[in-house]
Amino acid sequence: MVAELPSSAGDPRGPRRKRAGRSEARAGVLFALPWMTALVVFTFIPLVLTFVIAQAKFQIAGPPKWIGWGNYEAMWKDSAIWASVRVTATYALVSVPIKLVLALGLAMFLNRATALSGFYRTIFYLPFLMPAVAGSIVFMLLLTPGAGPVNLILGAFGLDPPDWLKDPHVALWTLIMLSLWPLGVETLVFLGGLQNIPKEISEAADLDSPRAWHKLVWITLPMITPVILFNMVIGIISSFQVFTQALVIGGTTGAPAESTLMYMVVLYRAAFRYFNVGYAAAMATVLFVTVLLLTLLIFRTAKSWVYYEGEGR
Repeated sequence: MVAELPSSAGDPRGPRRKRAGRSEARAGVLFALPWMTALVVFTFIPLVLTFVIAQAKFQIAGPPKWIGWGNYEAMWKDSAIWASVRVTATYALVSVPIKLVLALGLAMFLNRATALSGFYRTIFYLPFLMPAVAGSIVFMLLLTPGAGPVNLILGAFGLDPPDWLKDPHVALWTLIMLSLWPLGVETLVFLGGLQNIPKEISEAADLDSPRAWHKLVWITLPMITPVILFNMVIGIISSFQVFTQALVIGGTTGAPAESTLMYMVVLYRAAFRYFNVGYAAAMATVLFVTVLLLTLLIFRTAKSWVYYEGEGR
């Protein structure tokens, strides 16, 4: 005969446990309240107001006038918008893959256990800490025609350096090169992914195939696909929001010949030069929806190439 377990209904500790659980829940809410308040006040409410203002003609000086889809129709006919879309798309398509490859290469270099590993990590991370304006100005000085160190080095080898900042065919590529300098965050994220690969798998791969290329393709890359996904999404979002570097190099006109006219520069120009806040809000809404759709598309396709350890496939 199986003995019946005592019921917990008469357990005097039950009410105390419930009170303790409610107390912990209240404490958790109180600790999270400052963050939740900041999220609502500084993110959610401005986001909703942006969607509303995008439907109005708002010039700051006067009251907003409801025009519905008028701002979006004006965007469709604005040649500066299409020029900035072309420049921004080119920038994203070129810079993001190069960043991923370079950051992964640096992470693989840092992953080798040496006495100077900590020093190298600090050196590679330092450019990320430099203000964007200061970094852009230093980069411009390095590429100054005739006096810049880069041009002097190229001239010493008999090469004719281009006009990095004034040639419309080169200026965008100069902006892309500037984006490749601060790779500290991407490199450290990749380094964390490499160090999480089990040593047993790595050692087994070394025994099975001594070729480093085979190990990279069949072991390393599949094991860090979640990290690749993270860096890819963050890189795409950041590439669509490039502003400071483009403004320092090309100004509000995207000089030379609109070759550095990024989308965020046109948005800034609409809001703070022409004070057309409604139009700028419509541009921000389009940017938000575009980035959201691209991110969802990447996550949708990630199911076919991202590997998570312990996941049945």
